Amino acid sequence: MSSWIFFTLGAAFMQAWRNAFQKQLSLDVGALGVTLARFLWAWPLAGGYLLILHAWQPVSLPHFSALFAFDIVAGALSQIIATMLMVRLFQRRSYAAGVGLAKSEALLAAILGVMFFGASLSPLGWLGVIIGAAAIWLMKGSRTPGIADGSTIVIGLASGMFFALTTLWVRHASHQLTDLPFLHASAWVLFFTITTQLVVLLTWLGWRDRTTLVRVYRRPKLVFCISLASCLASIGWFTAVNLEHVALVKTLGQIEVFFTLLISHHWLREKITGRDRWGLLLIVISALCVMWT
Repeated sequence: MSSWIFFTLGAAFMQAWRNAFQKQLSLDVGALGVTLARFLWAWPLAGGYLLILHAWQPVSLPHFSALFAFDIVAGALSQIIATMLMVRLFQRRSYAAGVGLAKSEALLAAILGVMFFGASLSPLGWLGVIIGAAAIWLMKGSRTPGIADGSTIVIGLASGMFFALTTLWVRHASHQLTDLPFLHASAWVLFFTITTQLVVLLTWLGWRDRTTLVRVYRRPKLVFCISLASCLASIGWFTAVNLEHVALVKTLGQIEVFFTLLISHHWLREKITGRDRWGLLLIVISALCVMWT
């Protein structure tokens, strides 16, 4: 199995758990607080991972350009916005529906990658992306009465767009560290991205919303679970997109919906519909198209 497939499957599994933990925290904490929980403990974990890599395979420190710094800041801010929007989805919809809407990122990543980042896909790759998008559209269904479905779709698409931009900028940043092995390059990008996110969120909340910081502080176990799952997922995503086109990684990564449905049904006790099952079948077909590309 290609290494990017291994990293993608691992990332999808950990991201499903991270989103489930975030759904739980969103019952008591606002969107910015839940977003902070994603990065709070992930920062020292990412730093430890980077040190382990350099101890295992010592290499020279890389040169960081102004363009690299721009990619890091742009990707970090995009991920903050995307996560906040997804938390809004959790507060409006079920966990499974919220994740499903945010997974529009695969198709958006394909379009944005071709338009602005010089990416290209084979016809089979495009077919996989389109089938995956159809699956997510099928699964998003209107399940919760009394919620404006149009505005929910807009939030979901916006979340997907910012997640797509995050991974495109991450890939661009990783490819600038050409003097490093792919694991080291991805680890440096991860560490700087999380550092930027943590500084931005702590500064903003410390200035404008200290109550949210207190609420996050009062849920240490759940916050640590979110950060740990987030860090492991990010290691997988950042490494995978360094090795393969973002659209293909994110399309295969839609297998996360399978893990999401299992967690939703067995842990959160949310109902799984017939649309979910049909959508899951399309996601499997989509993933097969991508792996055969």
